[in-house]
Amino acid sequence: MPTIRQLTTGLATALHAVYPPAEADSIAGIVVEHLLQLSPLQRRMRSAEPVPAEVAAQIPPIQARLLLHEPLQYVLGVAYFAGLELEVTPATLIPRPETEELVALIIAEQQGQPDLTIVDIGTGSGCIPIALQQALRPKRVIGVDVSAAALAVARRNAARYNSPVEFLQADILTQEPAEIAAYSLAVLVSNPPYVLENERPLMRRNVLDYEPATALFVPDHDPLLFYRRIGALGRRWLQPGGSLYFEINEQYAAELVTLLQGQGYARVEPRQDIFGKDRMMRATQNG
Repeated sequence: MPTIRQLTTGLATALHAVYPPAEADSIAGIVVEHLLQLSPLQRRMRSAEPVPAEVAAQIPPIQARLLLHEPLQYVLGVAYFAGLELEVTPATLIPRPETEELVALIIAEQQGQPDLTIVDIGTGSGCIPIALQQALRPKRVIGVDVSAAALAVARRNAARYNSPVEFLQADILTQEPAEIAAYSLAVLVSNPPYVLENERPLMRRNVLDYEPATALFVPDHDPLLFYRRIGALGRRWLQPGGSLYFEINEQYAAELVTLLQGQGYARVEPRQDIFGKDRMMRATQNG
């Protein structure tokens, strides 16, 4: 039987064919840690231990999928987000670090506010509403998505954490869920599609070939399509002083400020991520 070190090194070496060495090494370590339920430190400290045969037998099919550029999170079926282990499938986007930063911003600004009602549009795996529910314990949280398959995943994730998030299926561009009452929301948040179609050639295969295009792309001629619609809904749904939060495409930050100010929002402010890029936007319901 191979040792933990040998199994990790062997997988990493195979993955060097399609990933840079540092990334291949990281992926291999995560796979072995996942299969053996070890922390990174435990994997290193126990590197000379033999791997059970039934665990070693899982490596070849995992390796084959990774060599086809399938994202690690889909291969393992889980992604880590804001301290949560969440199920992900090709029906859902893989949660990104920028989205964790958006959640952290909301928590920082809304912590301690009583009787919060929160709606997340384009909920996918449910990462945003579940993380907000766990941190803020609001009165009500709703996640909305057009995809029934994504909502099935989100419901399973919420159930895992006993999180009472409600999930609604709706095409937000053409529908307005009756379950969301006018002027009832303290927080409206969305990480909507914002990648332009003409940016496809710049994207890696593990995104293009596997993640849901409907959750990623907007037409080149209308990059603010979802922001315009959600901003309009927010004016009807947010209570006075309520907060609107977006994850954004950095190249359209200035245009989005103009759009939201034109819709009547106050305190429209881009917020930067840890790399100094405008990747979040917050605004306040005026009146």
